Amino acid sequence: MLIGVVGAGVMGRGIAQLFVQGGHIVRLFDARPGAAAEAKTSVAAVLERLAAKGSLSQAALASCLENLLVCVSIEDLSVCAVIVEAIIEDLAAKQALFQELETITGPETILASNTSSLTVSAIAALCATPSRVAGLHFFNPVPLMKIAEIIPGIQTTPEVVEELRRLIEATGHRPVIAADQPGFLINHSGRGLYGEGFRVVEENVTDFAGVDRIMRDGSGFRMGPFELMDLTGLDVSGKVMQSIFDQFQHEPRYRPSSLVPPRLAAGLFGRKTGTGFYNYDGARKLEPEEPHPPERRSGISVFVQAGERRDELADLLARSGANIIDDSQAAEINFLLPWGEDITTACLRLGLDPLRSLGVDPLMQWTRRLALMLSPATAPRVAEAAHALLAANGAKVTVLADSPGFVSQRVIAMIVNIGCEIAQRGIARAAEIDPAIRLGLGYPAGPLELGDQIGPKKILEILETIQKITGDLRYRPSLWLRRRAMLGLSLLHEAPRA
Repeated sequence: MLIGVVGAGVMGRGIAQLFVQGGHIVRLFDARPGAAAEAKTSVAAVLERLAAKGSLSQAALASCLENLLVCVSIEDLSVCAVIVEAIIEDLAAKQALFQELETITGPETILASNTSSLTVSAIAALCATPSRVAGLHFFNPVPLMKIAEIIPGIQTTPEVVEELRRLIEATGHRPVIAADQPGFLINHSGRGLYGEGFRVVEENVTDFAGVDRIMRDGSGFRMGPFELMDLTGLDVSGKVMQSIFDQFQHEPRYRPSSLVPPRLAAGLFGRKTGTGFYNYDGARKLEPEEPHPPERRSGISVFVQAGERRDELADLLARSGANIIDDSQAAEINFLLPWGEDITTACLRLGLDPLRSLGVDPLMQWTRRLALMLSPATAPRVAEAAHALLAANGAKVTVLADSPGFVSQRVIAMIVNIGCEIAQRGIARAAEIDPAIRLGLGYPAGPLELGDQIGPKKILEILETIQKITGDLRYRPSLWLRRRAMLGLSLLHEAPRA
């Protein structure tokens, strides 16, 4: 198939490489003189490295280089069967380009946009034949991110969607059909990780690195939200955050952070600028040093709250030299294991002394990292002693200020809740949500799978408790989650159609 690509930036180059490696002839055009030729040189260098490593045969390399054609005029795309646009994320610019493409192509040519946040129907609105326009959203780096969203506009024909689905499947990528809604499926789902990560920092619960360490080391995510935004670029992520919030009519779940505009103004975009939420030495992230744990004292009397993982925590503390007792009034330290609560609320509910009380997140994987949460009243000597006990067996400890739901509970609960809302809105089928999110965002499991692993009732409990404490509507549970939790159903369960 003859495929056109408009835009020779990072995404356009990746799309061109994907299709040319898939055996297609690709015509690459960019309005900036010389940009398409530069892009071909860049793609050729990537392909040559693959050949040098044995990942691409010399014959395949020669074929790819022969089939990647540089266009000097947009009219050179007139014979293409599919044209993929990968220009600036600006509605007016995309609309103008699609109108121009219509004048040089036949009515059967499929016009696809790699937009990440604009609605496809808006892009197609000024076209004479909007039925042949669709979204085809790839992720960076395109050849390695094995997922592509196909987004039908309101007037896109099923035949166009099916042709794009076959085209993507043939490249080895997984196609997922997503409704023409803000953020589509994958960027929409990312609001849970990014938005709640920012919210945690806004509340001074911990810093950027603290959130990332908890989500990566303690919750099994490949990257935390701020590492991931440094990789994609805050200039891109920041626009998507605001765009999705605006397009969803200021839905509280997608509220952007006030921490973003100052960083954008300062040009702190991440790896591409050398500084973002982290500093970089070339491609290497400079990890901030963690504080050393305090010196451990043996024989400290400790009370551990009854509930899930109580015995596991008691055993961990006993192995660290603590004396486990059953009397919270006599204990030097009271360890709590709350779900959705902060330590202040839990102490008041249980009648415990907040000076001697703190919490450990029961959701996290304790072998690598634990989260220790203090109330505003927790005595410093108590905090230091607890930190030392938890760190004595080799696990790292992140100390948090009081927060309903710690960090991992509230972030994961929001990820699950937004995944449920995507299913509730019919933006994608429940069965397609999780595979797409795993591929697109690198989560250890998709949002519905995560919810089933933890338990829908537990996720519902976390969200309802956080909402009660904060009064914030961003935590209100999706009806998809609430109904399945109440009925004891999997979050993957599709309701029968009337």
